[in-house]
Amino acid sequence: MNILNLFRRHRVPRETPPSESGHFEIVLSGSGGQGIVLAGKILAKAAAIYDQKEAVMSISYGPEARGGASRAEVIISSAKIDYPKVMHTDILLTLTQEALDRYGDLLAPEGLLIADETFVEQIPPRFANVFKAPFCALALKLLDAPIVANIIALGALVAITGVVSKEALIRAVLEHAPEKVLISDRLSVDMGFKAVRDSGFQWRGK
Repeated sequence: MNILNLFRRHRVPRETPPSESGHFEIVLSGSGGQGIVLAGKILAKAAAIYDQKEAVMSISYGPEARGGASRAEVIISSAKIDYPKVMHTDILLTLTQEALDRYGDLLAPEGLLIADETFVEQIPPRFANVFKAPFCALALKLLDAPIVANIIALGALVAITGVVSKEALIRAVLEHAPEKVLISDRLSVDMGFKAVRDSGFQWRGK
């Protein structure tokens, strides 16, 4: 067993929630081809370039990049980041069951789980804060573009957490979007915000 993962699983809750400390440690996960790495880049750029916060990102490379579970880590803080790797996962975004099964143990007890309800069918009861939405189905049905599910999910993440501003997220999304999908990517952010607004979900312990 990896010693670092063992340490993570036994982390105690933070005394100061991320909304007060301004320090968020985020893991984005899914399968190869779902744009997880791109989502991490967009979120980090939204924080560092457009909201002028501290941000670092790291990527999990390996065999999983060819179709299995993949992961990107993003740390966003209002203060200097002393260590560039996630040690206390506040937010876990997962688009597949395999990703949740592999990375679920990284989430802190009071952390936020954001899951695609279409593909993540089994969520253990130990997760106290869970937001579910059909990100992939929404992307396909409303925009006819399944690849933007990652952007819809980012919109939901930002709507719930306020880790970056909506304006910063939009600017970062549009900077990375090819011209032919600019409109669908822009609409995807709004769709993520709407999913949260319609649900009335709030992160307890934020």
